[in-house]
Amino acid sequence: MRNVYFSSGNIITSLGFSTDENAAAMLSGRVGIRIYNDPGLYPGPVPVSRVDDERLNREFEIIRTNNSRLGLSDDQFSRLEKMLFCSITSALENSPADPSDPRTLFIISTTKGNIDLLACRPGDVKGRLHLWELAGFIAQLFNCSQQPFVISSACISGSVALITAARMIASGKYDHAIVTGGDIVSEFVVSGFMSFQALSPDPCKPFDASRTGLSIGEGCGTVIMSVNPEVADGQAPVRYLGGAVSNDANHISGPSRDGEGLYLSIAAAMREAGVSAGDIDFISAHGTATPYNDEMESLALAWAGLDNVPVNSFKGYIGHTLGAAGIIETILSLYSMQNNVLIQSAGYTGNGVSKPLHIVTENTTQTIRNVLKTASGFGGCNAALVVGR
Repeated sequence: MRNVYFSSGNIITSLGFSTDENAAAMLSGRVGIRIYNDPGLYPGPVPVSRVDDERLNREFEIIRTNNSRLGLSDDQFSRLEKMLFCSITSALENSPADPSDPRTLFIISTTKGNIDLLACRPGDVKGRLHLWELAGFIAQLFNCSQQPFVISSACISGSVALITAARMIASGKYDHAIVTGGDIVSEFVVSGFMSFQALSPDPCKPFDASRTGLSIGEGCGTVIMSVNPEVADGQAPVRYLGGAVSNDANHISGPSRDGEGLYLSIAAAMREAGVSAGDIDFISAHGTATPYNDEMESLALAWAGLDNVPVNSFKGYIGHTLGAAGIIETILSLYSMQNNVLIQSAGYTGNGVSKPLHIVTENTTQTIRNVLKTASGFGGCNAALVVGR
Protein backbone atom coordinates (compact mmCIF):
# COMPACT_ATOMS: atom_id res chain seq x y z
CA MET A 1 0.00 0.00 0.00
CA ARG A 2 1.25 3.47 -0.88
CA ASN A 3 1.75 6.40 1.49
CA VAL A 4 -0.82 9.21 1.29
CA TYR A 5 0.01 12.84 2.05
CA PHE A 6 -1.90 16.09 2.60
CA SER A 7 -0.61 18.64 0.11
CA SER A 8 -2.87 21.70 0.50
CA GLY A 9 -6.17 22.87 1.92
CA ASN A 10 -8.63 25.69 2.40
CA ILE A 11 -11.28 26.64 4.95
CA ILE A 12 -14.22 29.04 4.57
CA THR A 13 -16.24 29.83 7.70
CA SER A 14 -17.61 32.83 9.57
CA LEU A 15 -14.02 33.51 10.70
CA GLY A 16 -12.43 33.79 7.27
CA PHE A 17 -11.82 32.54 3.77
CA SER A 18 -8.50 30.75 4.26
CA THR A 19 -6.95 28.32 6.70
CA ASP A 20 -4.49 30.93 7.99
CA GLU A 21 -7.26 33.49 8.46
CA ASN A 22 -9.41 31.02 10.43
CA ALA A 23 -6.50 29.87 12.59
CA ALA A 24 -5.38 33.43 13.32
CA ALA A 25 -8.92 34.35 14.42
CA MET A 26 -9.06 31.35 16.75
CA LEU A 27 -5.62 32.06 18.20
CA SER A 28 -6.82 35.59 18.97
CA GLY A 29 -9.88 34.18 20.75
CA ARG A 30 -12.44 35.40 18.20
CA VAL A 31 -15.66 33.39 18.06
CA GLY A 32 -17.74 33.37 14.87
CA ILE A 33 -21.04 32.36 16.49
CA ARG A 34 -23.53 35.24 16.61
CA ILE A 35 -27.15 35.78 17.61
CA TYR A 36 -29.32 36.15 14.49
CA ASN A 37 -32.87 37.48 14.39
CA ASP A 38 -33.72 36.18 10.94
CA PRO A 39 -37.29 34.90 10.40
CA GLY A 40 -35.92 33.02 7.41
CA LEU A 41 -33.98 30.85 9.85
CA TYR A 42 -36.19 30.74 12.93
CA PRO A 43 -39.05 32.80 14.42
CA GLY A 44 -36.87 33.93 17.33
CA PRO A 45 -33.21 34.74 18.03
CA VAL A 46 -30.82 31.87 17.42
CA PRO A 47 -27.02 31.68 17.75
CA VAL A 48 -25.37 30.36 14.59
CA SER A 49 -22.11 30.74 12.70
CA ARG A 50 -22.67 32.06 9.18
CA VAL A 51 -20.38 32.90 6.27
CA ASP A 52 -20.44 36.59 5.34
CA ASP A 53 -22.67 36.88 2.24
CA GLU A 54 -21.13 40.11 1.02
CA ARG A 55 -17.62 38.76 1.11
CA LEU A 56 -18.68 35.42 -0.37
CA ASN A 57 -20.26 37.15 -3.35
CA ARG A 58 -17.20 39.37 -3.77
CA GLU A 59 -14.73 36.50 -3.62
CA PHE A 60 -16.84 34.37 -5.93
CA GLU A 61 -17.22 37.16 -8.47
CA ILE A 62 -13.45 37.68 -8.63
CA ILE A 63 -12.87 34.00 -9.36
CA ARG A 64 -15.79 33.77 -11.79
CA THR A 65 -14.64 36.85 -13.73
CA ASN A 66 -11.15 35.40 -14.09
CA ASN A 67 -12.52 32.07 -15.26
CA SER A 68 -14.23 32.64 -18.58
CA ARG A 69 -15.04 28.96 -19.12
CA LEU A 70 -17.74 29.04 -16.44
CA GLY A 71 -20.19 30.82 -18.69
CA LEU A 72 -22.72 31.15 -15.89
CA SER A 73 -24.08 34.21 -14.12
CA ASP A 74 -23.90 34.81 -10.39
CA ASP A 75 -27.59 34.00 -9.84
CA GLN A 76 -27.13 30.53 -11.32
CA PHE A 77 -25.14 29.43 -8.25
CA SER A 78 -26.49 28.66 -4.79
CA ARG A 79 -24.69 29.90 -1.66
CA LEU A 80 -23.23 26.45 -1.02
CA GLU A 81 -22.03 26.14 -4.61
CA LYS A 82 -20.25 29.48 -4.32
CA MET A 83 -18.53 28.34 -1.13
CA LEU A 84 -17.47 25.04 -2.65
CA PHE A 85 -16.20 26.70 -5.81
CA CYS A 86 -14.14 29.30 -3.90
CA SER A 87 -12.72 26.72 -1.49
CA ILE A 88 -11.73 24.19 -4.16
CA THR A 89 -10.18 26.91 -6.33
CA SER A 90 -8.03 28.08 -3.41
CA ALA A 91 -6.97 24.56 -2.42
CA LEU A 92 -5.94 23.72 -5.98
CA GLU A 93 -3.48 26.61 -6.14
CA ASN A 94 0.08 25.24 -5.94
CA SER A 95 -1.36 21.73 -5.76
CA PRO A 96 -0.08 18.69 -7.69
CA ALA A 97 -3.65 17.61 -8.45
CA ASP A 98 -5.18 18.13 -11.89
CA PRO A 99 -8.98 17.68 -11.75
CA SER A 100 -9.08 16.63 -15.42
CA ASP A 101 -6.56 13.82 -14.86
CA PRO A 102 -8.26 10.39 -14.69
CA ARG A 103 -5.93 9.61 -11.77
CA THR A 104 -7.55 12.39 -9.70
CA LEU A 105 -10.51 11.48 -7.51
CA PHE A 106 -13.20 14.00 -6.54
CA ILE A 107 -15.23 13.52 -3.34
CA ILE A 108 -17.84 15.84 -1.86
CA SER A 109 -19.20 15.40 1.67
CA THR A 110 -22.39 17.08 2.83
CA THR A 111 -25.42 16.29 4.95
CA LYS A 112 -28.01 18.57 3.37
CA GLY A 113 -26.46 20.07 0.21
CA ASN A 114 -28.62 22.76 -1.40
CA ILE A 115 -31.32 22.37 1.23
CA ASP A 116 -32.20 26.07 0.97
CA LEU A 117 -33.70 25.41 -2.48
CA LEU A 118 -36.64 23.78 -0.70
CA ALA A 119 -37.79 27.28 0.21
CA CYS A 120 -38.25 28.21 -3.47
CA ARG A 121 -41.76 28.36 -4.85
CA PRO A 122 -42.93 25.38 -6.92
CA GLY A 123 -41.51 25.72 -10.39
CA ASP A 124 -38.75 28.09 -9.27
CA VAL A 125 -36.32 25.48 -7.96
CA LYS A 126 -33.15 25.77 -10.02
CA GLY A 127 -32.26 22.11 -9.68
CA ARG A 128 -29.29 20.46 -8.00
CA LEU A 129 -31.38 19.73 -4.93
CA HIS A 130 -30.27 16.12 -5.08
CA LEU A 131 -26.80 15.57 -3.65
CA TRP A 132 -25.60 13.76 -6.77
CA GLU A 133 -26.70 16.71 -8.92
CA LEU A 134 -24.75 19.13 -6.70
CA ALA A 135 -21.63 16.95 -6.88
CA GLY A 136 -21.91 16.53 -10.63
CA PHE A 137 -22.29 20.28 -11.15
CA ILE A 138 -19.22 21.15 -9.06
CA ALA A 139 -17.17 18.41 -10.70
CA GLN A 140 -18.16 19.71 -14.13
CA LEU A 141 -17.03 23.24 -13.22
CA PHE A 142 -13.51 21.89 -12.62
CA ASN A 143 -13.50 19.61 -15.68
CA CYS A 144 -13.19 16.52 -13.50
CA SER A 145 -12.82 13.47 -15.70
CA GLN A 146 -14.02 11.06 -13.02
CA GLN A 147 -17.58 10.75 -11.76
CA PRO A 148 -17.64 12.34 -8.29
CA PHE A 149 -18.24 10.42 -5.08
CA VAL A 150 -20.85 11.73 -2.63
CA ILE A 151 -20.40 10.93 1.07
CA SER A 152 -23.41 11.72 3.24
CA SER A 153 -23.03 9.93 6.56
CA ALA A 154 -24.47 12.43 9.01
CA CYS A 155 -21.85 14.35 10.98
CA ILE A 156 -18.99 11.96 10.23
CA SER A 157 -19.31 12.67 6.49
CA GLY A 158 -16.14 14.76 6.23
CA SER A 159 -14.03 12.25 8.13
CA VAL A 160 -15.39 9.36 6.07
CA ALA A 161 -14.57 11.29 2.89
CA LEU A 162 -10.93 11.65 3.99
CA ILE A 163 -10.69 7.98 4.94
CA THR A 164 -12.24 6.93 1.62
CA ALA A 165 -9.89 9.11 -0.42
CA ALA A 166 -6.83 7.86 1.47
CA ARG A 167 -7.77 4.23 0.95
CA MET A 168 -8.33 4.69 -2.78
CA ILE A 169 -5.01 6.48 -3.25
CA ALA A 170 -3.17 3.93 -1.10
CA SER A 171 -4.62 1.10 -3.19
CA GLY A 172 -3.12 2.59 -6.35
CA LYS A 173 -6.42 3.41 -8.06
CA TYR A 174 -5.79 7.16 -7.88
CA ASP A 175 -2.75 9.39 -7.37
CA HIS A 176 -4.57 12.47 -6.06
CA ALA A 177 -7.90 13.33 -4.46
CA ILE A 178 -9.84 16.56 -4.16
CA VAL A 179 -11.89 16.15 -0.98
CA THR A 180 -14.36 18.94 -0.28
CA GLY A 181 -17.22 19.27 2.18
CA GLY A 182 -19.80 21.91 2.86
CA ASP A 183 -23.12 22.68 4.49
CA ILE A 184 -25.14 25.81 5.09
CA VAL A 185 -27.28 27.07 7.95
CA SER A 186 -30.91 26.93 6.86
CA GLU A 187 -34.42 26.99 8.30
CA PHE A 188 -34.62 23.23 7.80
CA VAL A 189 -31.43 22.56 9.77
CA VAL A 190 -32.15 25.01 12.59
CA SER A 191 -35.74 23.84 13.09
CA GLY A 192 -34.57 20.23 13.04
CA PHE A 193 -32.09 20.72 15.86
CA MET A 194 -34.57 22.91 17.71
CA SER A 195 -37.03 20.00 17.64
CA PHE A 196 -34.41 17.97 19.55
CA GLN A 197 -33.99 20.86 22.00
CA ALA A 198 -30.28 20.51 21.22
CA LEU A 199 -29.32 24.11 20.40
CA SER A 200 -27.61 26.24 23.01
CA PRO A 201 -28.98 29.77 23.57
CA ASP A 202 -25.34 30.94 23.66
CA PRO A 203 -22.18 29.96 21.77
CA CYS A 204 -21.54 26.31 22.60
CA LYS A 205 -19.07 25.22 25.30
CA PRO A 206 -17.69 21.76 24.48
CA PHE A 207 -16.90 19.56 27.50
CA ASP A 208 -17.71 22.42 29.90
CA ALA A 209 -19.75 21.89 33.07
CA SER A 210 -22.18 24.65 32.05
CA ARG A 211 -22.68 23.52 28.44
CA THR A 212 -26.27 23.75 27.23
CA GLY A 213 -26.13 22.29 23.72
CA LEU A 214 -24.56 22.73 20.34
CA SER A 215 -24.26 25.66 17.95
CA ILE A 216 -24.90 25.21 14.24
CA GLY A 217 -22.32 26.55 11.81
CA GLU A 218 -21.86 26.66 8.09
CA GLY A 219 -18.74 26.49 6.03
CA CYS A 220 -16.68 24.63 3.53
CA GLY A 221 -13.35 22.85 3.66
CA THR A 222 -11.22 21.38 0.88
CA VAL A 223 -8.10 19.28 1.18
CA ILE A 224 -5.89 17.84 -1.55
CA MET A 225 -4.50 14.37 -0.81
CA SER A 226 -1.71 12.88 -2.87
CA VAL A 227 0.95 10.21 -3.20
CA ASN A 228 3.44 13.05 -3.56
CA PRO A 229 4.82 14.51 -0.30
CA GLU A 230 4.88 18.04 -1.74
CA VAL A 231 4.59 20.84 0.80
CA ALA A 232 5.28 24.54 0.83
CA ASP A 233 7.91 26.49 2.77
CA GLY A 234 10.07 23.46 3.49
CA GLN A 235 7.68 22.07 6.11
CA ALA A 236 7.72 18.36 6.91
CA PRO A 237 4.99 16.55 4.95
CA VAL A 238 1.95 15.35 6.87
CA ARG A 239 0.83 11.80 6.12
CA TYR A 240 -2.45 10.00 6.57
CA LEU A 241 -1.64 7.06 8.84
CA GLY A 242 -4.92 5.26 9.42
CA GLY A 243 -8.66 5.56 9.87
CA ALA A 244 -11.74 3.56 10.77
CA VAL A 245 -15.53 3.83 10.89
CA SER A 246 -17.96 2.09 13.23
CA ASN A 247 -21.66 2.17 14.03
CA ASP A 248 -23.12 1.30 17.41
CA ALA A 249 -26.73 1.29 16.07
CA ASN A 250 -27.84 2.75 19.37
CA HIS A 251 -30.51 5.32 18.51
CA ILE A 252 -31.77 7.37 15.58
CA SER A 253 -30.05 10.47 16.99
CA GLY A 254 -28.31 9.74 20.30
CA PRO A 255 -24.88 8.12 20.66
CA SER A 256 -24.24 4.98 22.66
CA ARG A 257 -23.97 6.09 26.27
CA ASP A 258 -20.87 4.01 27.01
CA GLY A 259 -18.82 5.29 24.05
CA GLU A 260 -17.99 1.79 22.82
CA GLY A 261 -18.69 2.56 19.15
CA LEU A 262 -16.33 5.54 19.12
CA TYR A 263 -13.74 3.57 21.09
CA LEU A 264 -13.81 0.81 18.47
CA SER A 265 -13.15 3.28 15.64
CA ILE A 266 -10.35 4.95 17.63
CA ALA A 267 -8.70 1.61 18.42
CA ALA A 268 -8.96 0.43 14.81
CA ALA A 269 -7.60 3.72 13.43
CA MET A 270 -4.62 3.64 15.80
CA ARG A 271 -3.97 0.01 14.98
CA GLU A 272 -3.90 0.74 11.25
CA ALA A 273 -1.68 3.76 11.88
CA GLY A 274 0.73 1.67 13.93
CA VAL A 275 0.63 4.03 16.91
CA SER A 276 -0.16 3.66 20.60
CA ALA A 277 -1.76 6.10 23.02
CA GLY A 278 1.67 7.42 23.97
CA ASP A 279 2.35 8.42 20.36
CA ILE A 280 -0.65 10.77 20.10
CA ASP A 281 0.26 14.40 20.83
CA PHE A 282 -3.12 16.07 20.21
CA ILE A 283 -6.77 15.12 19.76
CA SER A 284 -9.22 17.15 17.71
CA ALA A 285 -12.45 15.95 19.29
CA HIS A 286 -15.94 15.96 17.83
CA GLY A 287 -16.97 17.98 20.91
CA THR A 288 -20.48 19.16 20.06
CA ALA A 289 -21.23 20.42 23.61
CA THR A 290 -24.36 18.28 23.92
CA PRO A 291 -24.56 16.38 27.22
CA TYR A 292 -24.52 12.91 25.69
CA ASN A 293 -21.90 13.43 22.97
CA ASP A 294 -19.28 15.01 25.23
CA GLU A 295 -19.85 12.45 27.96
CA MET A 296 -19.57 9.40 25.70
CA GLU A 297 -16.55 10.90 23.94
CA SER A 298 -14.77 11.31 27.27
CA LEU A 299 -15.52 7.66 28.06
CA ALA A 300 -14.20 6.50 24.68
CA LEU A 301 -10.99 8.52 24.96
CA ALA A 302 -10.37 7.30 28.50
CA TRP A 303 -11.06 3.73 27.39
CA ALA A 304 -8.38 4.17 24.71
CA GLY A 305 -5.91 5.52 27.28
CA LEU A 306 -5.99 9.00 25.78
CA ASP A 307 -7.53 11.01 28.63
CA ASN A 308 -4.20 12.73 29.40
CA VAL A 309 -3.54 13.80 25.80
CA PRO A 310 -4.26 17.49 24.97
CA VAL A 311 -7.69 17.76 23.37
CA ASN A 312 -9.82 20.57 22.00
CA SER A 313 -12.99 21.15 20.04
CA PHE A 314 -13.02 23.78 17.29
CA LYS A 315 -16.82 23.95 17.41
CA GLY A 316 -16.76 26.60 20.14
CA TYR A 317 -15.42 28.99 17.48
CA ILE A 318 -17.34 28.11 14.32
CA GLY A 319 -20.15 25.85 15.47
CA HIS A 320 -20.96 22.41 14.11
CA THR A 321 -20.44 22.58 10.34
CA LEU A 322 -22.12 19.20 9.79
CA GLY A 323 -20.84 17.52 6.61
CA ALA A 324 -17.85 19.86 6.47
CA ALA A 325 -16.78 19.40 10.11
CA GLY A 326 -14.44 16.45 9.65
CA ILE A 327 -12.57 18.18 6.82
CA ILE A 328 -12.42 21.66 8.37
CA GLU A 329 -11.28 20.34 11.75
CA THR A 330 -8.68 18.05 10.17
CA ILE A 331 -7.24 20.99 8.22
CA LEU A 332 -7.05 23.01 11.45
CA SER A 333 -5.29 20.04 13.07
CA LEU A 334 -2.76 20.05 10.20
CA TYR A 335 -2.22 23.76 10.90
CA SER A 336 -1.54 22.95 14.55
CA MET A 337 0.98 20.29 13.53
CA GLN A 338 2.81 22.47 11.03
CA ASN A 339 2.99 25.39 13.45
CA ASN A 340 3.47 23.39 16.67
CA VAL A 341 0.63 25.16 18.41
CA LEU A 342 -2.33 23.90 20.43
CA ILE A 343 -5.36 26.14 20.02
CA GLN A 344 -7.46 26.83 23.10
CA SER A 345 -10.83 25.06 23.23
CA ALA A 346 -13.32 27.95 23.15
CA GLY A 347 -15.98 28.14 25.86
CA TYR A 348 -14.33 25.72 28.27
CA THR A 349 -13.85 26.84 31.88
CA GLY A 350 -14.39 23.67 33.93
CA ASN A 351 -14.79 19.92 33.52
CA GLY A 352 -18.29 18.72 32.71
CA VAL A 353 -17.73 15.03 31.92
CA SER A 354 -17.25 11.99 34.14
CA LYS A 355 -13.81 11.14 32.71
CA PRO A 356 -11.78 14.36 33.00
CA LEU A 357 -9.89 15.14 29.80
CA HIS A 358 -6.80 17.25 29.21
CA ILE A 359 -8.70 20.13 27.61
CA VAL A 360 -6.50 22.82 26.02
CA THR A 361 -7.34 25.95 28.05
CA GLU A 362 -4.82 28.32 26.48
CA ASN A 363 -2.84 28.59 23.27
CA THR A 364 0.30 26.53 23.82
CA THR A 365 3.46 25.96 21.84
CA GLN A 366 4.22 22.25 21.62
CA THR A 367 5.78 19.84 19.15
CA ILE A 368 2.99 17.84 17.52
CA ARG A 369 3.89 14.76 15.52
CA ASN A 370 0.71 12.65 15.57
CA VAL A 371 -2.92 13.79 15.75
CA LEU A 372 -6.13 11.85 16.32
CA LYS A 373 -9.37 13.26 14.83
CA THR A 374 -12.68 11.87 16.08
CA ALA A 375 -16.25 12.27 14.83
CA SER A 376 -19.69 10.95 15.73
CA GLY A 377 -23.13 11.40 14.24
CA PHE A 378 -26.81 10.52 14.14
CA GLY A 379 -27.61 6.84 13.96
CA GLY A 380 -24.64 5.95 16.15
CA CYS A 381 -22.01 6.38 13.45
CA ASN A 382 -18.40 7.07 14.49
CA ALA A 383 -15.12 7.76 12.72
CA ALA A 384 -11.53 8.28 13.71
CA LEU A 385 -8.39 9.02 11.73
CA VAL A 386 -4.72 9.52 12.59
CA VAL A 387 -2.33 11.84 10.75
CA GLY A 388 1.37 12.27 11.43
CA ARG A 389 4.60 13.93 10.38
